[in-house]
Amino acid sequence: MNDFNNVNSVIKLIIGLKVKENSIVLDCTVGNGNDTEYLSSYLGDKGFIYGFDIQQNAIEATKTRLSSIGFENYQLFFDGHENIDKHIKEEIDFAVYNLGYLPKSDHMIITKSETTIQSISKAMDLLSIGGCICVASYISHDNGVEYHNIKKFLKSVDQQHFNVAEMDFVNQKNFPAHLFIIEKRN
Repeated sequence: MNDFNNVNSVIKLIIGLKVKENSIVLDCTVGNGNDTEYLSSYLGDKGFIYGFDIQQNAIEATKTRLSSIGFENYQLFFDGHENIDKHIKEEIDFAVYNLGYLPKSDHMIITKSETTIQSISKAMDLLSIGGCICVASYISHDNGVEYHNIKKFLKSVDQQHFNVAEMDFVNQKNFPAHLFIIEKRN
């Protein structure tokens, strides 16, 4: 990691701490495949990635990206992340959400707090002990509605079962993303 200068650099740091060769991981917003590809670099032959997106071009871009590096242990779903429980039945060790809209695509297609909160709740149910979820939430794409609703939801999570933290870069301009980190306790 070069710099500690944005939410994505912090997510990469957490991936390095939490994702192992045999981890089962989940990318709930595959987008252009950046996070999915980065996750694959930590997984061995026994690790596996599940990915979701509601845009077919995001699924195709991610498939292309993973194929170009020879990574085969994945399954991508052209479906909303609120439906993860319909596709995944095993425990996961890590999940990532990069909310908002797909860069270089239709900015009218955005994540929404209702389905995102449903998905986060379901991911928490699937999370292994010590597992972690990272949620990058942008306050600029919908006037902060999704961010504030997620924060309200996470504030209500039982601290006996999960550690929940929020971080943001307070001296950066242009509404940088906020990061929610959720870890399942013993």
